Amino acid sequence: MGVSGSRDQQVALSDSLGKGSSHLHRSNQSTPQLPGGPHIGEIFPDGNISPLNASLTYELRPYTESDPLLPNGHYNGSKFSGTTAAKDPDGCGARDAPTESVCSMVLQILVPFLLAGLGTVSAGMLLDVVQHWEVFEEITEIFILVPAVLGLKGNLEMTLASRLSTAVNAGKMESAREKWSLITGNLALKQLQATVLGLLAALMAAALGCMVEGGMLFNHAVLLCSTSVATAFMASLLQGVIMVGVIIGSKKMGINPDNVATPMAASFGDLITLAFLACFSQWFYTFIEVYPYVLYLVDLLFLSLIPLWVAVSSKHPASSILLRTGWEPIVTAMVISSLGGLILDKTVSDPNLAGIIIYAPVINGIGGNLVSIQSSRIATDLHLNCSPGEVPEHRKSCYSPFRTFCGSGANHRSAQVLLLLVIPGQLVFLHTIHLMKGSHTLPSPLFTVTFLSAALIQVFSLLCIADWLVHCLWRRGKDPDSYAIPYLTALGDLLGTALLSLAFLLLWCVGEPGGT
Repeated sequence: MGVSGSRDQQVALSDSLGKGSSHLHRSNQSTPQLPGGPHIGEIFPDGNISPLNASLTYELRPYTESDPLLPNGHYNGSKFSGTTAAKDPDGCGARDAPTESVCSMVLQILVPFLLAGLGTVSAGMLLDVVQHWEVFEEITEIFILVPAVLGLKGNLEMTLASRLSTAVNAGKMESAREKWSLITGNLALKQLQATVLGLLAALMAAALGCMVEGGMLFNHAVLLCSTSVATAFMASLLQGVIMVGVIIGSKKMGINPDNVATPMAASFGDLITLAFLACFSQWFYTFIEVYPYVLYLVDLLFLSLIPLWVAVSSKHPASSILLRTGWEPIVTAMVISSLGGLILDKTVSDPNLAGIIIYAPVINGIGGNLVSIQSSRIATDLHLNCSPGEVPEHRKSCYSPFRTFCGSGANHRSAQVLLLLVIPGQLVFLHTIHLMKGSHTLPSPLFTVTFLSAALIQVFSLLCIADWLVHCLWRRGKDPDSYAIPYLTALGDLLGTALLSLAFLLLWCVGEPGGT
C-alpha cells in the first residue's frame, strides 16, 4: 500500500498490531504529542522510524523479508532488568536501557546453565550406551544424524525461545489474544520446520554415508528418514510446549527470559531428542525385514500434516514471514551440523579414539547454550535501541575480539560472565560424567587440561562470532532472533566435535587413549 497523507488511512499503533499482513510505517502527517510520549522527530533517510517516535501515528504497508518480526516502535523496554535506567554503550543512543547487575545476571544464568549441562551429560551417557545397540552398529550413518537432529534444538527451540523472549521484553505478550496467536503461529511453524529438517537431515546423512562408504542399502536410507522425521517431530512438539511454559513463567516471576529461556530450551532437549532417536531407530529396525511398509507409512503420516502447519502458521504475521523467508539459516545450519556428524562418525569408528562419544554432547551443548544467551541478549538490545539497518558507530569499523569482551556495556559484561563460566562449569560436568560412569578416580590432569582448553577455545570463538554475526545481520535488515542462533549452534557443533577429536588425538599421541 503506498504512503498517503489522508487521515482515514492512519491507524493507531494498538490497532496496527492486530493486522496480519501489515507493517508499521510512519505517516508524513504531523500528529499532536501523546500523553507521556515524545514529540515528533525526524524520519531516517531510509524510511525507518526513530525509536523516540515509536508511539506516534503509523500507516500500513506490506511486510518484507528485511523487516524485523517485531517493529522497533513497539518496544517499551524490559520489565525484568530493574528500575534504574542507564545509557547502554552498546546501544545507538536512541533511548535509555534498564540496567542489570552482574550478580543478578549470574544468578539468572547459572541455574539454567547447570540444568542444561546436566541434560547434556545425561545425553552423553545415553549415547555411550546406545552406540552398542544393533541398529547403531549395523547402520553407522545414524552417528552422522546425531548432531544434525540434536542441532534442531538450536535451529528451532532456541530460536523460538529467543523470539518469544524479545516479544516478552517488548510488551507484545500483554494481551492474551495476541500472546496465544503469537504462540500458536510459532509452534505450528516449528512443527513444519521440524518435519522438513528431519527429512533433509536424513537425506544428508545418507548422502554423506554413501560418499564415505561407497554405497548404502535402500532400506537403511528409508529407516534413516523415518527415524529422523519421527524424532524431530515428537521432540520438537514436546520441547516447544515446555518452552512456552518457561517463557510465560519467567514473565510472571519477573525474570529476564533472555537469560533463562535459551539454556532451559536446551536443558533436557538433547536427552529427550536422543532418547526418541534411539527408541525410534531400534523400533523401526525390527520392521525393516518383515514389515518394511511401516516405514513408508510413518513418513507419509508426518508429511501429510505439512498443509495443516502451513495453514496455522500463516495466520500470524510474525510466523507468516518466517514461513516464507526463515528457511535459509536452519537449512544451512543443518548442513553444518551434518559435517560435524561426519567427523563424529569417523572418530567413533576409530578404536584409538575410544570414549569420545560420551563427551561430544557435553562440549557441543554447553557451547551452544552459552552463545545462544549472548546472541539473544544482543538481539534484544538492538531491537530496543536501534532502527533496522542501523548499528552503533563503534560497530561500523573492522571487527576486533577486544570489542566483544572489553568494555562496560551490558553485552560486554555478559560475554565476560559467559566465558568465565566455561571452566568451572565444564569441571563440574567432567567430574559428574566420571561419577556416573562408576569411576572412583578423578580424570587425569592431562585429560582435564586438554578438554578444558578445547571447550574454552570453542566458547571464545563462538562469542566473538556471535558479536560480529548479530550486528552484521541487523545491519543487513535481518532479524537476528531468527537468523543468528541456528548458525551459532551449528558452528558450535562443528567446532566442538573437531576440537574434541583433536584433543583425543593428542592424548592418544602421548599415550593416554580414551581420556582416562
